[in-house]
Amino acid sequence: MEFVISMVVLLSVLFVTFGIIAAVRVTRAVQRGVERTGVQVRRTVEETTLRAKSAHPGPVGEIARKRLELRASIDSTRRALESDVSRDPSLQEALGLLNRLHDHARQLDGELRLLMEKEPDKTRTAALMPDVVERVSRIKESADSLRFAAQDRARQYDVEGLDALRQQIEVESGALRHWQGMEQQAHAAEQLDEERAERPRLDKGRPQSAS
Repeated sequence: MEFVISMVVLLSVLFVTFGIIAAVRVTRAVQRGVERTGVQVRRTVEETTLRAKSAHPGPVGEIARKRLELRASIDSTRRALESDVSRDPSLQEALGLLNRLHDHARQLDGELRLLMEKEPDKTRTAALMPDVVERVSRIKESADSLRFAAQDRARQYDVEGLDALRQQIEVESGALRHWQGMEQQAHAAEQLDEERAERPRLDKGRPQSAS
């Protein structure tokens, strides 16, 4: 009896423990989902604001345009790499480089945001713009280089795969048409037999040379 009671208590404790673990995991999953949704919403609102400010003249409008260019370059490169990394694992290293480049882009984006929103001295903002534009250009060129290389690699991979497939199809098509080769061989054999049968008759019809 004591054994049965002990087993019931043990099972109850296990069920409660598993229930707590499951509840914690569900809660964390919900929190991650909420956080991702919040990040996406904030990003959408921020980019909408940047697009509106990019139409403004002067340093504010230029900073907004540079921030949009920077984000677009990083995001498009990430999509290009992640879309092909499943079939081409070598792109994983390129993704690692992009992550490091993204860190620099985030740092620069933060500096641009402070210049646009917190810096009251427009003269200082204008003086810093050449350096900012040059850094944006360097990051953008690096991201674009990764994206272009990934696109060229995917295109070459597809061309090589298509060429190999076409060769296989030609071989299989030839195998499926094997009767054509047999017919050609049979026709050639018939012609040879006819030539052999005709040869004695031709020899008889020729005039004999004088001895």
